Amino acid sequence: MSDFVSAVELKDLLDGGAPVRVIDVRWRLDRPEAGHADYRTGHIPGAVFASLDTELSTHGEPSEGRHPLPSTATLQAAARRWGLRTGDTVVAYDDAKGLAAARAWWLLRQAGVDVRVLDGGLRGWKAAGFEVATDEVSAEPGDVVLEEIGADALSIDEAAAFPEVGVLLDVRAPERYRGETEPLDPVAGHIPGARNLPSMLHLDADGRILDRETVLGTLAAAGVTPGTPVAAYCGSGVTAAHTALVLHEVGIEAKVFPGSWSQWSNTPGRPVATGEQPG
Repeated sequence: MSDFVSAVELKDLLDGGAPVRVIDVRWRLDRPEAGHADYRTGHIPGAVFASLDTELSTHGEPSEGRHPLPSTATLQAAARRWGLRTGDTVVAYDDAKGLAAARAWWLLRQAGVDVRVLDGGLRGWKAAGFEVATDEVSAEPGDVVLEEIGADALSIDEAAAFPEVGVLLDVRAPERYRGETEPLDPVAGHIPGARNLPSMLHLDADGRILDRETVLGTLAAAGVTPGTPVAAYCGSGVTAAHTALVLHEVGIEAKVFPGSWSQWSNTPGRPVATGEQPG
């Protein structure tokens, strides 16, 4: 069963009264505070706004990264605020090619929730001719009990050692990987041994996932084939979750280093590599 759902499929589920809770996870790196305001300008009817910064992440010291994992209790409280009840399916979407929605997928999947991502996001919903709403949805509190999260997350030491046992993917833009530019973190470069595979390579211009054979071919070029131990990191653990989603869709399980480069570059003593891919 696919972890992506089309706009038409979601509309049919909603119209049929299926136990589906839709969450709007709008968040962008260039304006992280604007997601809720964007939600109020137009969202899928019935969707509840879910905050990536306060519900799908926590905050701590720079050495913990920009988006450390929330506690299971924090995530459960958020899920209940969204109205999630035991047995419900969650469909997450955003307006940034699924990158933020995938963070919700990654966390909720670990927590034992049936969760999907809207393929093409809000743009795909509108392109299908479906209406949007501008109300502030306040759901009746849910009763879901989440399983403990964190089993799919790597610590910084596990990320450092991962290239010895598998493929560690750096899914940021190539220029950040090579260390030519670093707009956010104190040091430019990448984790030694990591291979660069930007997340955007798996998507078409509308943010929809490419066909299975194309994705598998792109992964194979980076050394990832079915059975390969693989983990992903990015700037702060958001985009890497999308890569984990894509990998899962084609039958490959992946870990995520949620601290990602923001944690690595803020931790004294961690080695930094620059330049092209390792040989």
